[in-house]
Amino acid sequence: MMSLNPQAAARELVRQHEARENFRALDGDFELKDIAAAYAVQDAYVQQLLDGRHTSLAGYKIALTTPAMREMVGFHDSISGCLFKDQLHASGSSVRAADHGHLIVEFEVAFEMAHDLPPSPAPWTGESILEHVACAYAALEVADDRHADYATLRHSILTLTADNAWNQGLVLGTRFAATDFAALAALQGIAIIDGHEVGRGTGRDVLGNPADALAWSANHLASRGMALTRGALVTTGSLIRSQFPVAGQQLEFILSGIGEVRLSVE
Repeated sequence: MMSLNPQAAARELVRQHEARENFRALDGDFELKDIAAAYAVQDAYVQQLLDGRHTSLAGYKIALTTPAMREMVGFHDSISGCLFKDQLHASGSSVRAADHGHLIVEFEVAFEMAHDLPPSPAPWTGESILEHVACAYAALEVADDRHADYATLRHSILTLTADNAWNQGLVLGTRFAATDFAALAALQGIAIIDGHEVGRGTGRDVLGNPADALAWSANHLASRGMALTRGALVTTGSLIRSQFPVAGQQLEFILSGIGEVRLSVE
């Protein structure tokens, strides 16, 4: 078999999205053999989206940081993806279900970096990275699983990684200080759809602490020769199992004692 061409594999992902095809593992000449190949394709895919949409990076996302999400997809490590500035939304915004193959919404804490993250001689920890954080937000991540088969998704995790971890946007709600490591672990999150609670979780569910998830992102990027920069946003994984809203529904994520973020689906 010929060696993988990341640019060609990325173009195949773009084609699949434009054709509204269901999610499936890349195969044939585009088969992904390892996580390095998956990130090489993701890099090419993200650059093609940036060029095609004339936008820029807003930051990064982390997927699969909680037991609930790992159980949901049958994979037991985290993966990284990118956020785009043209897909940032303020609380109260709306998205169209018809613009997605199969809309997902996740309930998260997002951090904003205060300045470029300096090189570190040791891996970042949740506590050491907090001094470089400007603030945090109650946030909703918008994603598109393109009708993935979750029963077999564990066999397609490399393609999910290449497909930018399915990210399609980020909704930012209440901004709050993020200086207290223990307080971040103790955060209580409640997900509500049309006035009815559909799940709840805590900061501890996200790799033990959302700040630890942020540190995971910083260390992961460093391993790939990249770094968090001033103003970069980082989502840290859903405290609550993904929800699949449909047109006409209203979503709310409440961080108890902090604030909330809202989204309408049209």
